[in-house]
Amino acid sequence: MSDIVLVAEDQQHIRNLIEFKLKNVGLNVVAVEDGEAALKKARELLPAVILMDIMMPLMTGIEVLSALKQDERTKAIPVLLVTAQSKEQEVLRGLELGAEDYITKPFSPNELAARVKKILARPRP
Repeated sequence: MSDIVLVAEDQQHIRNLIEFKLKNVGLNVVAVEDGEAALKKARELLPAVILMDIMMPLMTGIEVLSALKQDERTKAIPVLLVTAQSKEQEVLRGLELGAEDYITKPFSPNELAARVKKILARPRP
């Protein structure tokens, strides 16, 4: 795995905010705007962590998460879901599919960065 943080978010202003904050704390960030691009980049770059919205065009975050967890090369990549979907059933579905954590919009950029850094600090398989 690389030291890259992959951000998959279809709303440009939120994607820019996340990218800015993570770069500001010294992380190497690659950002994409849809689910298909997220899956392609994840397979290409093997990032250290993926931050992903659930509601995205082309493929949802849940579909991408499911595909990642079924692929031997990408199944160990931690995924942090970042979304406006805050219903308990959506949270549980993401966690059951293998998401590492879940944060709802609106969120604190500082809290988001802290969660990412916590995931990155864990020993990698």
